[in-house]
Amino acid sequence: MHILTFFVHFGNVVYDDFRIFALLMPQYADVILPLPLQGSFTYALPQECEAQPQVGCRVVVPFGSKKIYTAIVVRLHDETPPYPTKPVSQVLDEKPVVLPEQMRLWQWISDYYLCPLGDVFKAAIPAVLKKKSQGARGKEQEKTSCPSNPLAPLPLAPLTEVQQQALEDIVNQWESHNVCLLHGVTSSGKTEIYIHLIQKAIEEGKQVLFMLPEIVLTTQLTERLRRVFGSHMGVYHSRHTDKERVELYQKMLSDEPYDIVVGVRSSVFLPFRHLGMVIIDEEHETSFKQQEPAPRYHARNTALVMASWAGAKTLLGSATPSLESYHNALSGKYGLVTLKTRFEGLSLPEIETVDVQEMRRKKLMSGVFSPQLITHIKKALAQNKQVILFQNRRGYAPVLECKECGWVPRCEKCDVSLTIHRGQRQMVCHYCGKTYNIPSACPNCESTSLTSKGYGTERIEEQLAAILPEARIARMDLDTTRSRQNYEQILHDFEEGRTNILIGTQMVTKGLHFDRVSLVGILSADTMLSQPDFRSYERAFQLMEQVAGRAGRKGSVGHVILQTRDAESTIVRQVMNHDYEGMYAEQAQERELFNYPPFCRVIFIYMKHRDESIVERLSSDFAAMLCKVFGERVLGPDTPPVGRVHSMHIRKLILKIELTVSLTAVRQRLATLQNQILATPQYRSAQIYYDVD
Repeated sequence: MHILTFFVHFGNVVYDDFRIFALLMPQYADVILPLPLQGSFTYALPQECEAQPQVGCRVVVPFGSKKIYTAIVVRLHDETPPYPTKPVSQVLDEKPVVLPEQMRLWQWISDYYLCPLGDVFKAAIPAVLKKKSQGARGKEQEKTSCPSNPLAPLPLAPLTEVQQQALEDIVNQWESHNVCLLHGVTSSGKTEIYIHLIQKAIEEGKQVLFMLPEIVLTTQLTERLRRVFGSHMGVYHSRHTDKERVELYQKMLSDEPYDIVVGVRSSVFLPFRHLGMVIIDEEHETSFKQQEPAPRYHARNTALVMASWAGAKTLLGSATPSLESYHNALSGKYGLVTLKTRFEGLSLPEIETVDVQEMRRKKLMSGVFSPQLITHIKKALAQNKQVILFQNRRGYAPVLECKECGWVPRCEKCDVSLTIHRGQRQMVCHYCGKTYNIPSACPNCESTSLTSKGYGTERIEEQLAAILPEARIARMDLDTTRSRQNYEQILHDFEEGRTNILIGTQMVTKGLHFDRVSLVGILSADTMLSQPDFRSYERAFQLMEQVAGRAGRKGSVGHVILQTRDAESTIVRQVMNHDYEGMYAEQAQERELFNYPPFCRVIFIYMKHRDESIVERLSSDFAAMLCKVFGERVLGPDTPPVGRVHSMHIRKLILKIELTVSLTAVRQRLATLQNQILATPQYRSAQIYYDVD
């Protein structure tokens, strides 16, 4: 019977069709808030609401005594909670803005990386969609919708025989593996292979996510891809405006979404309805790992999970793969395809080492530039070629020191020395961002003999300009690339030849392509090995090999000057020979011996408190609790290299877990133990958080 004519008699009460419909509607909504809180919260759904929300829609809800937040509905039900509920204030969407597949991924990130679901929500959604004052339902979608574009023929470039074989090998590997690693040397033409694979996916009616580790890479690559795929491609990263990000997000929710999205790690949170392929270029890069704030997820690994659930194939590409990915490929978990030659048969760059310790002993070198490096820079400029200089430290100098008493200025809030930024005329803490005036005299002994020690990119730029006043120099680091326009202009000027020397931090190591770069200078190879991290050797090799690969990408063979205090070290020899396999074999043997990834899983456990004595006791007590459950798998506690940040004292524990152990069980035990210890009155104001893998 039609509901408009349907009546039910119950006792002496008659319910008409609209009241029947109201009774059938859910009475409550469970929502998640963009706050560092675990789980969901239940709110009542007023029957007089203009429209009822769906799972995945945004609603405005009160929280606490005065706060109001935009929340996401995760469940609708009729189960009355055992506590009074507040009503939903407003329903913002007629259709979901978070798809079920996204919600499932959020939950996985929360579980795997041991962080509150609210933190995942906060990171996953563009800021505009989290604002409380949003106007009427549906208005946001109408304002930010993007016009659709008809599919046009997509002209592709003649792959070489080697590239064509690699492409066919990848497709064949996908027959038996969902993930394939493309290990191709620098300038081997991996991008052209990517383009052909993307075209194939589009022809099959599938979407592609193309992930890059750094924003600086998107400029060159998107220009190249847009020439092929035109308006079928969207770009997503944090340097875009809020409006641009929400426009792309809403476009992906529409009936005509982009076929391809090029993005950095946050692009893994976008809604895809027909995902068929994920490409992760420079898969080894540490930029794929989110550090602060939570969620501390790894975008590469998260994308692998997302692709697996969607039934999509994944291609990992790198000239220097992560040890974990290469191990998975060698063990048969991933497929493996190699490209050992450069495009058009070009040779890999020649690498020349300079022993700076010996040069200084002979008084042939006083500053940061060896005579060999200056000679080769002058030669490159005379031939109208370009130069890249790599120094993995920004600022003017890392330390200011009093010559008389040895005083070094340190941050008030962090246990770290202050970096001099001469351009800003300030000293800066690179951990909390607090700035200080550069003193004219030592506050300890009143001496005016203050000297800067060490070299940052700013000081290198200054000294090189004094040596080569005719050179056109640009600097690329965090200080000079604060906005999208800044880094795009720096890259464009270098590409067009308006500058001929580019000085930079690790930004210049990441997949950039410049035809006229003939020389690369690695100014201080040894500083990369001094980091207290089991991955420091691997990362140092990757950085040096990658930046060396910027030289000689077209025409003549490139040249690299590698300045080091230990020219006979194993890593220098491996970089000189471009010997990734040798580096992998040595490091894999060492990690297996000492039980580090990829032969186990590692969870770092951090504890913070403003009172150092409290965090000291907390770390000892928590370590004892963990040892009762996990035994010798627990290492520590100890103080990390920077033991205080933002006035919070820090202690660290390491938990090593065998690959055969259930991570779900481990996470459950950790959550239980954390709740127990934080219930202790003296530790209630402490923080415990985790960094997984």
